[in-house]
Amino acid sequence: MLMQALRRRRRPVTGQVLADEMGIALRSLYRDIETLKSLGAAIDGEAGVGFQLRADYFMPPLMFSESEIEALVLGLRMLIHGPDAEMALAARDASAKIGAVLPAERRGDMEAVGLFAVPNNASGVTDKRLAALRRAVRDELQVALVYRDYVGNLTERTVHPAALGYRDDGQILVAWCTLRQDYRLFRITRMEKVAVTDLRMPRPRRELLHEWRTTHRLPDLT
Repeated sequence: MLMQALRRRRRPVTGQVLADEMGIALRSLYRDIETLKSLGAAIDGEAGVGFQLRADYFMPPLMFSESEIEALVLGLRMLIHGPDAEMALAARDASAKIGAVLPAERRGDMEAVGLFAVPNNASGVTDKRLAALRRAVRDELQVALVYRDYVGNLTERTVHPAALGYRDDGQILVAWCTLRQDYRLFRITRMEKVAVTDLRMPRPRRELLHEWRTTHRLPDLT
């Protein structure tokens, strides 16, 4: 996180600003910078003046075709303007990293891409359910839902999440539903309550996802 915070900035930044962003004490920030320097990071600056990552400290240049750059930029822009705040930040960081490792003569190409994303999230509201569900998918934890079906009925469900999908018309959760004893697709917008439990799923998530892909066609959302 500290390296990325430095990479995003083109001018020196004070230690206090970095410490606040990292949520750590200033003394810890200075210690982390010294650790990075000892590992070979080319960080210029000093306490009380500011720090900056030297422009020549980057990974080897990446070579992308024009179409590949367009695909990357469009995908990242869709996430940046979406309702998932954590993914938006990750997309911004990824964009900064990609721009940093492009050859010097190609670094302006990303900003010049003539493609843009029209967000469905016009209100700019962050949906905290997405971050919770991504954690459940990643950590293979069971999720308790209060869910409103397509006719408006509320049901309580315990689900084993297999994947989280981002569609043009919203996001969906692919999960094994213990109530229906089958796989279901759940619209995030119909989830009245989302509670990630401490209970591990009885089967690995990859096994669930493989089973769903091989036995189910994409049905209407539940």
